Amino acid sequence: MTVDPTQEPVAALIRMLDLADGGGARTTEDIFVGRTITTPRARVYGGQVLAQAAMAAMRTVDPGRAIHSLHAYFLRGGDIELPITFGVERVRDGRSFSARRIHAYQEGKTILSVIASFQEPAEGLEHQDEMPEGVPDPESLPALRETLGALDIPEARAQAFERPFDMRYITQPLFLPWQGAQDSYNAVWIKALSPLPDDPAIHRAALAYVSDYTMMEPILRRHGRSWGDRGMNVASLDHAMWWHRFARADEWILYTQTSPSASSARGLSIGKMFTRDGTMIATTVQEGMMRLPEFR
Repeated sequence: MTVDPTQEPVAALIRMLDLADGGGARTTEDIFVGRTITTPRARVYGGQVLAQAAMAAMRTVDPGRAIHSLHAYFLRGGDIELPITFGVERVRDGRSFSARRIHAYQEGKTILSVIASFQEPAEGLEHQDEMPEGVPDPESLPALRETLGALDIPEARAQAFERPFDMRYITQPLFLPWQGAQDSYNAVWIKALSPLPDDPAIHRAALAYVSDYTMMEPILRRHGRSWGDRGMNVASLDHAMWWHRFARADEWILYTQTSPSASSARGLSIGKMFTRDGTMIATTVQEGMMRLPEFR
């Protein structure tokens, strides 16, 4: 039940988001089954399960009601060799909002728990944070295939060649040891490597998928750490996302993250997404476990 991303990573992303319906099985939940995109590690990438949970919930809601928020807890690491079953509880369908509770299961155990909310379009107050100024264009920045592709390190090559998103770092990538400024800010341009279908649900789910890639990096950067540090154990604990306005995931999006706090082997990050013309489209918040060898 895995999807090999090495040849066509965007096609693998689309297949991963195309959930099976569980053979029509339903108790108090709608049942769906998802496949996993292979990774160098045995653990399922958290953004994948987020995106699949969002897709499962969207399959049970009127298409006129778009997902506008989800709140998720990562409870166990997922095994890439096993299928993931998604159970969706139809918690409420009101006049303009719907709520869904989604659990992701492997071998009968819950690996992810999510509450998602949906809304019909409505008129109301409008404001947004401004996009950062002086950001270089994505075309002027190197792709990960250029910065990591030549390294003889499996995880680096996976990031360079297997991810379905083109990522152009504005701040320095954190894969290898570095001596850059220790501040709690991270910024990257993101865009699917090739066009996605026009279905808005796929674009919203794809943004959930990519939102988990770099959320822990402002914490690592603040303390001069990198993904290559030996003995470091980092894992997402929870993840929240709000979709403010629609945007295509196959067009350039600026994704910035900051970290306001780290304590008790946990770090918190806040992310913002902007289209190239400065429209703010999403906000993310994540807390992660960060265990370092010197504190054990």
